[in-house]
Amino acid sequence: MFQVRIHGRGGQGVVSAAEILSVAAFIEGKHSQAVPSFGSERMGAPVVSFCRIDDKPIRLREPIMEPDALIVQDPTLFNAIDVFAGLSKNGYLLINSKRSIKELGIANAIYLPEDKVRLVPATEIALHHIKRPLPNAVLLGALAAVTGVIQIDSVAEAIASKFPGKIGDFNIQAAEAAYKLLTHNNQEELTC
Repeated sequence: MFQVRIHGRGGQGVVSAAEILSVAAFIEGKHSQAVPSFGSERMGAPVVSFCRIDDKPIRLREPIMEPDALIVQDPTLFNAIDVFAGLSKNGYLLINSKRSIKELGIANAIYLPEDKVRLVPATEIALHHIKRPLPNAVLLGALAAVTGVIQIDSVAEAIASKFPGKIGDFNIQAAEAAYKLLTHNNQEELTC
């Protein structure tokens, strides 16, 4: 089973990201589950959601405490909660930032190999394609590129089913831009 935990703030599409990821896996014939975690749901409040992907039925329903992949949509959360808690030593970490790990002040908190950590300027990519600071689709494109657990075509199809029309098209363009950026291993471009 591949487990993903997504951290962000209210209004960034954290719950939608888990749902889209779940649908993308389902499109590929996998079993999947999206689980939101709700607290004080107001714009800007910390929000977390979870997605499980497996080749067999999933019976678990609890929050993911030991994710295989961690997506951080808002790096200001590093000062609010321990987003790295339980991250597998073989896991993947995607952070929405154009700053470096050192600039974010989290170098001592990350114990993953460099090839498992990606800084993605998701907000900037979203602003370019969607015209709004919504990093969720961008980071799902990045997840497809880094992990290979889902394919970018499935992500695009899932986005289109959730957001038909131009909004979906713009989100697909943003996800594909991140996918292309990461599959070309342009880490220097990602952190500048």
